Amino acid sequence: VVVNYASSRADADRVVAAIGAAGGRALAVQADVSVKSDVERLFAETLAEFGRLDVLVNNAGLYQSAPLAAITPELFHRHFDLNVLGVILATQEAVKHIGPEGGSIVNTSSVVSTLSLPDNAVYNATKSAVDALTRTFAKELAPRKIRVNSVNPGLVETEGLHSAGFVQHSGSLVAMTPLGRLGQPGDIAPGVVF
Repeated sequence: VVVNYASSRADADRVVAAIGAAGGRALAVQADVSVKSDVERLFAETLAEFGRLDVLVNNAGLYQSAPLAAITPELFHRHFDLNVLGVILATQEAVKHIGPEGGSIVNTSSVVSTLSLPDNAVYNATKSAVDALTRTFAKELAPRKIRVNSVNPGLVETEGLHSAGFVQHSGSLVAMTPLGRLGQPGDIAPGVVF
């Protein structure tokens, strides 16, 4: 497993250590997936270490809530560069290295692509774009035996959710969920692995 990280080497090293403790092999590689040269280096290091590529999970993402009046070109481009262009760049590079036996690409989207929460137009739009990319790439890459799917979770309790302060104020969102609780990473992982 290659663990891509943007800025937190320590967190990536913890994931690598956990994979190693479970009997797997892992490598942490820093790359900003919205930068083509970083993506190329990420895949070059992957191939140098493991010799092949079977699966890509496009999981990098940015979330910043903003009502219409607060949307700036900078906020728009930060979100679309990472959440959408990052999926495109990583997928482009991945398909260069997935062999004739095929492989799998899993994109992380969100229920907001259809739920359309207020004050989140830009983020909602990026996740709608990820859904559109997933459908298009699935058809385009199927002849190469490359499956493309997305996982569209609701609110999931992650470090990012805590640091953004959502956990303390998530009551109304939790009330909308069928399970009546925040999702957990362990709820999402089996769908991605499948």
